Amino acid sequence: MRVESYNQIASLYNTNKVSKAQKSYGVDAGRDQVQISRVGQDYRIAKQAVAEASDIREDKVAYLKDSVQSGNYNVDSGDFASMLLAKYHAAQG
Repeated sequence: MRVESYNQIASLYNTNKVSKAQKSYGVDAGRDQVQISRVGQDYRIAKQAVAEASDIREDKVAYLKDSVQSGNYNVDSGDFASMLLAKYHAAQG
């Protein structure tokens, strides 16, 4: 499209004029503002707390480590086999 054609079309439709919808009446022409709801703020705080939390539960790790090192950690072979089979069947289906 040529620029001259665009200018002719724009002059036909008076696109250079500001329409009433574009004018602001009694509206402060200041800056836009965003207000976050209380739920949104709580969500942000909770999300930040989860992100900062450790993925490892040090208290449980320390307990299990001490149990293994002292020889007091016992695993029931039946329970182990049941859990192994359950994970295998979950992966298959």
